Amino acid sequence: MAPLIVLITVFLVLSIARAAGVRSLHGVSWVLFVRWALAAMFLLTASAHFGSRRPDLIRMVPEIFPNPELLVSLTGIAELAGAIGLLIPRLAPYAGAALAVLMIAMFPANVRAAREQLTIGGAPVTPLVPRIFMQVLFIAAALVAGFWPTHSAQRSPRAIS
Repeated sequence: MAPLIVLITVFLVLSIARAAGVRSLHGVSWVLFVRWALAAMFLLTASAHFGSRRPDLIRMVPEIFPNPELLVSLTGIAELAGAIGLLIPRLAPYAGAALAVLMIAMFPANVRAAREQLTIGGAPVTPLVPRIFMQVLFIAAALVAGFWPTHSAQRSPRAIS
């Protein structure tokens, strides 16, 4: 649930700040807010791959996959790289697509965690049905962040003839 809270909070804070007149955010696209919020979310989730929650993530890896320790490390590195990529405009489409694929690839671990009622940091994981909806939201956000235009197309005036 923490990743969802981070995603929504960062997006709302940026949106409210722009609406309140923060000059540095004037004219900044909401799509960039999605990128920044998603990057913050993935920095949070990547940190879990290397911190005290690492053993919990290792337990989530389905038994069919070999070397869960390595997989947790690689997915953490991929999340970190994706977060950085979202912040670099030229890389954002690649990062968004890669993160969407990564979330799909990691979903079996979330299913296992929900079915076996595992915990992360001592707290129960999100149940499967809400987790599916969150996952769809995260994937949609990654695709929006990567592929939605960050500026509105300006219409050129037409000469009336």
